[in-house]
Amino acid sequence: MSDTPEIPQGPADDLVDGAATEQRAATELPVTTGAPATTADAAEPESRLSRKAAWLAMGAVTLALALIWIAPGIEHVDEATNTGGATAGAPGEPEDAAAVGKPARLDFKLKDMNGVDVRLDSFKGKVILLNFWATWCGPCKAEIPSLVELQEKYADDLVVLGFSVDDPAEKIKPYAVEYKVNYPLLVGNGREDVQNAFGPLLGIPVSVIIGRDGVIAKKHTGIATKEQFEREIQALL
Repeated sequence: MSDTPEIPQGPADDLVDGAATEQRAATELPVTTGAPATTADAAEPESRLSRKAAWLAMGAVTLALALIWIAPGIEHVDEATNTGGATAGAPGEPEDAAAVGKPARLDFKLKDMNGVDVRLDSFKGKVILLNFWATWCGPCKAEIPSLVELQEKYADDLVVLGFSVDDPAEKIKPYAVEYKVNYPLLVGNGREDVQNAFGPLLGIPVSVIIGRDGVIAKKHTGIATKEQFEREIQALL
């Protein structure tokens, strides 16, 4: 039996023992064979957003901006320009203001929901309200009653054109009946050339008001009130 007294273990010894344990654990890790996995191998490809999902996302942002714009207590005063009495400026979208004063591309021929050919330039000489919309877009549908009333009130001087961005004709027809639409509804599915001509479309609804001379007088990204539309139409009559 040894006469050497046993020395109690202190904090320093605990640290040494802990380090030794971690070192043993590191050396005992299983070794894998084969080529190391790369980030590309591990990550699954993300599914691309469908066109409708992308429009919904942009539309949600546009609606939020529009609700702020038309909220009570917020007043917007347009600055008059020399575009036939129309006004320039847009609620938060510089692209809208930039479109004002440019000649509208009216050299397009599209099918309406009944399969009839419609040439945009056939309406030159009237005020044109070109409305980009979709059946799945809530704010778009909220605008339709105002557009119906305006078409009825200014039938001699105004033509409203509803351009459905991605709906087939068979999906548009029930909405025309439900909302008693009294203006042409155009099938825009696959017609990105028209959208690009009046774009960029940062969301829907988008409404482009074109004067009798074929020049863009106003562009609205987001929902607009009947009063806004009527004021801008009257300025062009």
